[in-house]
Amino acid sequence: MDLNGLLAPPAAIHTTPHHQDSSRTDLEDLTSSSSANEHSPLSLQVPGSPTSKSLGGDTLRSRADSFNSTAETSRSRADSFNSKAETARSRGNSDLTTTRSRFEGDDLTTEEALRPDKSTEKDFEVDNSPFAFSPGQLNKTLNPKSLAVFRALGGIYGLERGLQTDLLAGLSVDETAISEKINFDEATASARSKPIELRPILVPEHIVTGREVEGQFHDRKRIFKDNRLPAKKAVSIWRLFWNAYNDRVLIILTAAAVISLALGIYEALGQPKEPGQGQSLDWVEGLAIMVAIVIVVLVTGLNDYRREKQFSALNARKDDRQVKAIRSGKSVMISVFDVMVGDILHLESGDSIPADGILVSGHGVRCDESSATGESDAMKKVAGSDVWQRMVEGTATSKLDPFIISGSKVLEGVGTYLVTSVGVNSSFGKIMMGLQAETEETPLQAKLGKMANWIGYLGTSAAGLLFFILLFRFVAGLSSNTDTPAKRGSTFLDILIVAITIIVVAVPEGLPVAVTLALSFATKKMFKENNLVRHLRACETMGNATTICSDKTGTLTQNKMTVVAGLLGTHTNFARDIDMSDEDKTVLTFAAAFDRLSPEVRSLLLQSVAINSTAFEGEEDGKATYIGSKTETALLTMAKEFLGMGPVAEERAGVEVVQLFPFDSDRKCMGVVIRLANGSYRLVVKGAAEIMLDYATEELPDISAHSLEPVELSESARMRASANIDDFATQSLRTIAMLYKDFQQWPPVGAQTLEDDKTMASFENVCQDMIFLGIVGIQDPLRDGVAYAVKRCQDAGIVVRMVTGDNLTTASAIAKQCGIKTEKGLVMEGPKFRQLSDEEMDEILPNLQVLARSSPDDKRILVARLKHLGETVAVTGDGTNDGPALKLADVGFSMGIAGTEVAKEASAIILMDDNFSSIVKAVMWGRSVNDAVSKFLQFQITVNITAVILAFISAVSSPEMHSVLSAVQLLWVNLIMDTFAALALATDAPTEQILDRKPAPKSAPLITTNMWKMIIGQTIYQLLVTFVLYFAGYDILGYDTKCLPQTLMRECGSNLAPDLLQRCLDPGLCTDKMHLELNSMVFNTFVWMQIFNEFNNRRLDNKLNIFEGVLRNYFFIGINCIMVGGQIMIVFVGGKAFQIKRIDGTQWAVCILCALPCLLWAVVLRCIPDVYAKTVFDFVAKIWLAVARPVLKVLTAIFRPVAKGWRAVSRTVFAPTRRFSSRTASKFSRKKASEDEPPHGKGKAAAADVEVANGSEMDTWAASPKTPPGQQQHSAAGFPMQPPPITVTTAT
Repeated sequence: MDLNGLLAPPAAIHTTPHHQDSSRTDLEDLTSSSSANEHSPLSLQVPGSPTSKSLGGDTLRSRADSFNSTAETSRSRADSFNSKAETARSRGNSDLTTTRSRFEGDDLTTEEALRPDKSTEKDFEVDNSPFAFSPGQLNKTLNPKSLAVFRALGGIYGLERGLQTDLLAGLSVDETAISEKINFDEATASARSKPIELRPILVPEHIVTGREVEGQFHDRKRIFKDNRLPAKKAVSIWRLFWNAYNDRVLIILTAAAVISLALGIYEALGQPKEPGQGQSLDWVEGLAIMVAIVIVVLVTGLNDYRREKQFSALNARKDDRQVKAIRSGKSVMISVFDVMVGDILHLESGDSIPADGILVSGHGVRCDESSATGESDAMKKVAGSDVWQRMVEGTATSKLDPFIISGSKVLEGVGTYLVTSVGVNSSFGKIMMGLQAETEETPLQAKLGKMANWIGYLGTSAAGLLFFILLFRFVAGLSSNTDTPAKRGSTFLDILIVAITIIVVAVPEGLPVAVTLALSFATKKMFKENNLVRHLRACETMGNATTICSDKTGTLTQNKMTVVAGLLGTHTNFARDIDMSDEDKTVLTFAAAFDRLSPEVRSLLLQSVAINSTAFEGEEDGKATYIGSKTETALLTMAKEFLGMGPVAEERAGVEVVQLFPFDSDRKCMGVVIRLANGSYRLVVKGAAEIMLDYATEELPDISAHSLEPVELSESARMRASANIDDFATQSLRTIAMLYKDFQQWPPVGAQTLEDDKTMASFENVCQDMIFLGIVGIQDPLRDGVAYAVKRCQDAGIVVRMVTGDNLTTASAIAKQCGIKTEKGLVMEGPKFRQLSDEEMDEILPNLQVLARSSPDDKRILVARLKHLGETVAVTGDGTNDGPALKLADVGFSMGIAGTEVAKEASAIILMDDNFSSIVKAVMWGRSVNDAVSKFLQFQITVNITAVILAFISAVSSPEMHSVLSAVQLLWVNLIMDTFAALALATDAPTEQILDRKPAPKSAPLITTNMWKMIIGQTIYQLLVTFVLYFAGYDILGYDTKCLPQTLMRECGSNLAPDLLQRCLDPGLCTDKMHLELNSMVFNTFVWMQIFNEFNNRRLDNKLNIFEGVLRNYFFIGINCIMVGGQIMIVFVGGKAFQIKRIDGTQWAVCILCALPCLLWAVVLRCIPDVYAKTVFDFVAKIWLAVARPVLKVLTAIFRPVAKGWRAVSRTVFAPTRRFSSRTASKFSRKKASEDEPPHGKGKAAAADVEVANGSEMDTWAASPKTPPGQQQHSAAGFPMQPPPITVTTAT
């Protein structure tokens, strides 16, 4: 059907083109051919776009004209499109004279419009393509938006033919390879013969599930790719190993180990041996250190690799979503990754556009393209057929915009569009290829990074102090030292290695790693429990949420709605399954009530339910159902059962929709204007009953009358309707009212119209003096277990508030059922709430439990004020307008089922089942993450303090200047502390008991009073036991008598060879052996204390059952088995490598019995009230601050020149090496990226450039990969003048 058939008789258009070219001839040929077409009579159907009725400008016209009216219309196209052309049009004259309107690029030829840029020439080169257009030619439409390119491609119909698709039926689900080929000329020529016709907005067929076909869309994928962005190239495991090793401390330790190995080999092979002297094994320690470093690097790298894999899988899941497409003439739900060029996709308000394209048909479509183009205004979209028609008529201007840009948002309207570019070829894809972000750092990781730096500073200071003390002792004893130079060099290296190893142990690189492990574990488990975490920070923040502002529908309720009661007119009540007994009114059954309706009223109700709706028929689980808003599907079900409604498609097929008013959460209603058979227009509206009643001034007095003659809505009738609304609301029913009004023309005379389309009326201006039709009450049962979930939140110290659009009575009734509303709780309506001052809001907020009749802006205001009061706020939302509140909240939950794409993108967590109980699961896992970090922090600080003090004091007190814990032993302790413990303690699943405590406030310190109590208490016990063993164990265990001559004679016997007997009887060798045995026991006891203390750290409160749930944590059991097995192997076969001696059963018993009381000592510590511990800690903290400040000032003055000298040496020695390795890695990355780069984009190269540009950051990381970039350790000169504040709180 030709558009001119609706607007006017055929007219001859005379144009004066500036250039004679093929594209211009095409337009002229199309003009003549379209004017010569014979037209069939006008049929009523859903229009394609508002511009289908009025192609531009201010219009005065009679819509009855297309029904043989002789009314005259004057029209100016130029005014509405700011064109310089002036057009006069008269329906009484078939001649039309016009000066062609101009748009940017209007004078370009086809070749000029489609000329490739130098950077995109590859996109225009396609081999063996069955399609008329290349990806590059399609991209030219949006680079920037170009009507000239649109014209050169033959408009919407040229694209349809060239992409081998169908604008109505979409792609065929059976398409694989395409045998028919079409060239450019054939595609663009099809626009000449294609009739320009109105097209329906929605394809009314059933939604079906797209079936899988082997090799489906093979050629489309080959030429245009699919809608996936290439995954950011994963960091190879070898690079992760290098990153783990690329630590200055480990590199220095490696250098020292190499030198020690070289000296040891020199001593063993290059020095003459004295008679009876055995082979020197000093080289073993250097080799053992190198092996230990390799193990640490391997474990750290593998741990990082596992973490990267988990987060890659998470990112893939969070980017996937379902979109609605038309394939084989049916609407299907497909993954956004499966969108193809040539697909026809549906557009609805709130959608995030997944691919570039051209609008096929639409009603009031406006898009927010600010994220894609920077244009802040809402962009009105015009159907491609309308734009083509304007080009034919010569009235096209640059303001016409049929282009749909990926990444933009649909603000309002509905429609369909043709996909022209996907994936790396789409405009959004090209941007994202260069902006693939690194994994975000969470606030907890940042806090722990700072704490790790401080602990590292203290450990480094202790290591530096130890090094200088031992160095001074070594230098002072050189004059009396008779050892060989190699031996003296080896002694110095031993001092350096011990100091460096203490730094390795002291720097708690496991702290940020523990957060990452806990988050990766939690997010994986949360996904299984219907929480898709989009931002990691939300996971840890949710654990400390203090208030949850929840929607009602679908979150607290089942979102399975059924009409159970209603009112027709103001006199006829009907109901089922609910108590509506009242002496003053008669309640009919559904069948009896609807049987009273006259055909006219029945038709009116059908229009209100079926036409004023965006829901349609579909299938779920193989059963026919309605797809769309649950409120609308409930009304459609009622209409089908009691109004005799047939298929929705048939009900809508014979109706011409003139204007749509999509549902708006601010005005709480939706409407549609339809054109009646008599040429008049009808506005039907439905929405929140209490609001709709205010719009009504008339009613139908008799629903059985055959004529629709309204009368004034009397005060008594209004009171009856209002009473019914209240009755429904008290029974937790959602109330929906239906109104209508007839108009002789549209827009009505004197009505305010939209600025950019004068054929569209403003809703607020026409929705007045409406006719009341009736009310329905819709029941939405509570979800199973929601009352229990609310109770658990309240027990956990979380205030649950309900924010809903329902009226006050309904909201209050449902809140009571859920347990949200208490006797002292306050219920308020949104309009009143938003009028309060900030002070008044702050006063009522502690008691506010229900906010009814609220708008998204009310929700945003509520969240803002709660945050202002220091609350940690979680909020749910599903609509486009909920975006600001979701962004503003500490944690935003969007609905995975009912939520719009805008809401999902604004949220931090997506509820896959829209269930409030899933929010409770998120709270539990959030607390579990925080607990896992606290457990690990408590464990690691205990090990840090104990190991550093033990190594320091034992080395200073030893005549040989050897620490009781050797370098290799300390590296094993470091592996236990940083990696194994992180894996074991970060994987405890939450229990119900985790909700029995109050949330931690935002100001809460990382280390609570209870944690300090356990850290200091365990440190005292471990140091006491190890010092007693080290200093007094020689006497306690009787080693002083084992090296007496008579004892040695008894032990050695007389059967040994003379040289062996001499060595056996040597008291010096015996003493060294006993000392090595004792040191082995100290080391073994120390490690076993850490293993037992790991069990203590499974609890953070003062309860005693540390084994609760341990059998459910297979990670914990497995990691502890590895640690126990590793320790046993080290003691039995470690030998010279670990500087250890195998111990017997009695000695093993001593070690275990000394370590096991850690568990009993923890019971004693837990019995000490936290209040007493806090008093002690406060006193100690004051003394610490008084002493530490001057000491730190002195240290700063001393170490500032040392730090300057170290930086100079570092720049001279390390910087060239780092630059060389960075350049080598960069060249390799660029080479690899160029080899792997896809033919249609520069994304990977751009990503590689970004990575190369971050070389300086990588250098910074290299300085200390134990902490994230930007948090690397500072030199001594960078010490702050004050130590970190020690804050203690009382654990509950």
